[in-house]
Amino acid sequence: MNQTTLICGSLAIDTIMQFGGRFGDTLLADQLHKVNVSFLVPTMRTEFGGCSGNIAYTLKMLGGDPRIVGVMGQDSGPYLERLRQFGIATDNILIKPDAYTAQCFVTADADNNQINAFHPGAMSFAHENPVAKAGPARVAIISPDGHEGMLKHAADLAELGIPFMFDPGQQLPMFSGEQLIEFIDKATYVSCNDYEIELLMDRTGLTLPDMASRLEALIVTRGDKGSEIYTKGQRIEIPAVQAEAVLDPTGCGDAYRAGLLFGITRDWSWETTGRLASLLGAIKIARKGAQNHLMTAAEIADRFEAAFGYRY
Repeated sequence: MNQTTLICGSLAIDTIMQFGGRFGDTLLADQLHKVNVSFLVPTMRTEFGGCSGNIAYTLKMLGGDPRIVGVMGQDSGPYLERLRQFGIATDNILIKPDAYTAQCFVTADADNNQINAFHPGAMSFAHENPVAKAGPARVAIISPDGHEGMLKHAADLAELGIPFMFDPGQQLPMFSGEQLIEFIDKATYVSCNDYEIELLMDRTGLTLPDMASRLEALIVTRGDKGSEIYTKGQRIEIPAVQAEAVLDPTGCGDAYRAGLLFGITRDWSWETTGRLASLLGAIKIARKGAQNHLMTAAEIADRFEAAFGYRY
């Protein structure tokens, strides 16, 4: 049975810098209309990220077959090489030689306040990368990406008859209520966190039961309170897994979604699928960066059995 998962979404490079002081000691409230400041950042690290890259990384670690449908720029070499080293197919990553790969520059202060600058770069051309070229698949996901690209990929997947998960993430406010309803009606699954589901209901006018009735499954994550899966008139509660450490939430949602996709391709129950997703979120949060939680599939299965008392 085809277990390929098409992962439509952003590919990005994150540059994370640490300022030892506090922004509040430098930024004067009555002078914000003419800011001209510089922060000394003694530490800096670069992380590979973007939703599609993060999801593919964890899905491959599980033993899945991810195929990324994304766009990168002229600086794509190191990231592409990393993906290939992990055995992740790069054939359907479009390279735009006149653009840079999407990049986020993060400066954090001693109180963990952040000043971010995001350059979408090549991500803005996602609509130029047709899903059909990636071939047949068991399931797909539309994760945050270029606005036009997300709309086009949804239409293309629906036309191809490939079931897909809609994961709007931080791009949700970019769409109108009508567009969001179209996404929901085309999708087989929708996955949101607790804030996003409230915004999605507000934008569309749909209640949670209304939304769930249009889907095979609606998944809502609630951080350390666990998650909920609404399917076939049922509400399945998924417990949170205690993390070994809480170091960096970046990419936790992507790790969770990789677990969902893996379970779907294996035709697992939603109880087991959700629990694997929950475990993966806990594994990720104990590592800095979105793609540094390296484990074997066997080790993940052992952790699952320890957490839930049975083996998947």
